[in-house]
Formats: sequence, C-alpha cells, structure tokens
Amino acid sequence: MNDIELIRQFSMNAFSLEGKVAIVTGANSGLGMGYAVAFAKAGADLFIPHYTDDVSTVKALIEETGRRVEFLQGDINDMDYIKRVIDACLKAYGRIDILVNNAGTNCFAPFLDFPDDGYKRVVDTNLNSVYYMGHEVAKVMVRQGCGKIINIGSALSYTADLNCPSYVTAKHGVIGITRSFASELGPYNIQCNAICPGFIQTAVNSAVSDDPVFYQKNNDRIANGRWGTLADLMGLAVFLASPASDYINGADIKIDGGFSCRL
Repeated sequence: MNDIELIRQFSMNAFSLEGKVAIVTGANSGLGMGYAVAFAKAGADLFIPHYTDDVSTVKALIEETGRRVEFLQGDINDMDYIKRVIDACLKAYGRIDILVNNAGTNCFAPFLDFPDDGYKRVVDTNLNSVYYMGHEVAKVMVRQGCGKIINIGSALSYTADLNCPSYVTAKHGVIGITRSFASELGPYNIQCNAICPGFIQTAVNSAVSDDPVFYQKNNDRIANGRWGTLADLMGLAVFLASPASDYINGADIKIDGGFSCRL
C-alpha cells in the first residue's frame, strides 16, 4: 500500500478501545481510577484488582459509560492472587488486551533510619509486582497475538528525592522492566510502554499538595505553571492502549508540565 492510500485510510477509530478488555491494578482510587474510566469511555470493559475495600466510586463511574467492570480483592504481592486475577478476568471476558500496572505505595523516612520492612514493601508493590503481573499477562497476550502493557513510572524514575529511597529505586526499575518487556514481547505484537507522571494533584496525595511551601517549591519548576490533574493523564493512557500507538514500544513518556526540562 502506498503512502497516499495509508493516509486516506487513517481513521480516528485508531484511538478506539471498543471490544477491548483492560486490567488496571489499584484502580479503585487516584490515578488508576482515571486510567480505568478513560478506557471505559473509549469503549473497553474493565477488570480491577484492588487491595482496599471500597470500589463504589469507580464502579459507578465505569457503569455510567455503559461498560462492564469486574473486581477481585487481594494483595498484588501474592503470586497466587495474580494468577487468580488472570483466571477471573479470562472467565469473565475471555481475553486480556490491556494491562496497566498502576498499584503502588510509598514510605517516607530519613535515609539512615529508613526501615527495612518499608523498603521491601515499596519495592515489592511498585516494582516486583509489575514484573510478575506483566509476565503472567504476557503469556495470555502471546496466545492472542497482541496486547498492550502500560507501566506507571514517575518523575522519580529519572532522579532522586530525599527520604524515599525505596520509591526511587522501584520507579527507576519500572523503566528497566518496561524496556525489557518491549524487547522480549515486541516480536509477538505486544507493546510495553511507561507513563511517568510528575506532580499530580489527587485526593490521595493531598497531604503533600496542600502544603503551600512544598506545593510552591515544585510549582516554580513546572514550565506550565501548575501541578497536573487526573485529566492530564487520561488521554495518553488511552493512546498507549489503542491501535494508534502500535509502533511505540519501550518508551517512557513524561507527563510533568515541563518539570524535567528545568533546573
């Protein structure tokens, strides 16, 4: 097919997720909820593994779009739970087209006093679960002949900050896992990319974003002059989950309003 025909055939349907099934971990709040609802608005059905009890808000938001959502509660660090998530999703929908490894936690403490159990918990949840969940879902996607894996990095995937060595370690590792998965799975028509948010205002991080000194210190470095919102992330998530991004593989994309381009 020549260039003119390719241009003529391009359609905005390339951004549609109609008929797709997406797993979004930790989507009962915060950024994960934004990704899940964006997918539903683009036409996908959802399966949400979650740790805390309340899923009422995300359930209502997804069902308002006319899409279906299923849930399974458990610990993403438990390999048996990961396998149960995949089995339950396949039983409910028969396929898995999209995986977003969003579940995360954090621990803050002075470096010399940083607790070993806090380090292990953060690295297990934010890094190791990304590998294990992705590894298991990839087996399903290989059988299907296609799939999209989206890992969630951070501004701290590229630099460090004080009092959170476990989070910095994990988010740097997410970039390595993303590139490794892209390299290994590309031949099977599976793309793996990372979204790396900067400072995003959500109810989950209100304890820090409501601190005027902390807020302004970081806001002064953001070229756009404001912190981001959930709405700033949702479009990229849909794009990376859609056929429009089929030739993007192994990328880590910053959504930080220009934070990383300023000293």
